[in-house]
Amino acid sequence: MTLFPRLLIALCFFPVLGCCETEAQFQLNVHYELLPQTVRTTDSSKIEVNELFSYHCGHCYNFQEMIHDWSQNLDEDVDFRRTHVVWNPSLENYAKAYNTALVLEVVDSVHESIFEAIHIRKSDVKSEEDLREIFSASGVDEKRFEQVFNSFGVKSMVNQGQARVRGYRTKGTPELVINGKYRVTTRLSGGFVNMLKVANFLIEKERLGKR
Repeated sequence: MTLFPRLLIALCFFPVLGCCETEAQFQLNVHYELLPQTVRTTDSSKIEVNELFSYHCGHCYNFQEMIHDWSQNLDEDVDFRRTHVVWNPSLENYAKAYNTALVLEVVDSVHESIFEAIHIRKSDVKSEEDLREIFSASGVDEKRFEQVFNSFGVKSMVNQGQARVRGYRTKGTPELVINGKYRVTTRLSGGFVNMLKVANFLIEKERLGKR
């Protein structure tokens, strides 16, 4: 994606500030929330960052270039993941598509393509057939797509994702959950740039807690 200004993206890659300065800058229940119960992460040896998103969400589309560039610069002890929310049955195919891309290891090509089809080309992408065309354009065999898209494994991944969404108490998208403990939203943080700054702060907070 090329629509988001690179200068704004660059603001996110700031060095982690000293303890006193960051604690003064980012405060619990002001800039982020502590979940009432920690949600188990996939790899307990790493600090997990989970992006809650929806392909149909315009704000999520606008966040994608920034979150992608930020995630590519995370340290090796950070595990970046995404969960597609399913607010209603019409969003389930999108969640299945994202998890299908994970299984087929084509997220790098397909993730952006789905967003652009919906938000740039204004295509009415809803059905399995619509999504199959996007995967096919990225070189995925159509029969293989159908097999994985309709598999028990992908259905289970979608269900597990929705269990996480309930545990995270997600209210909108995009949101970030840090290590199953902290919820970061645009409302609390004050926008996309600050979301990532708060995420950096919380990653370091968790890193210090592991030492």
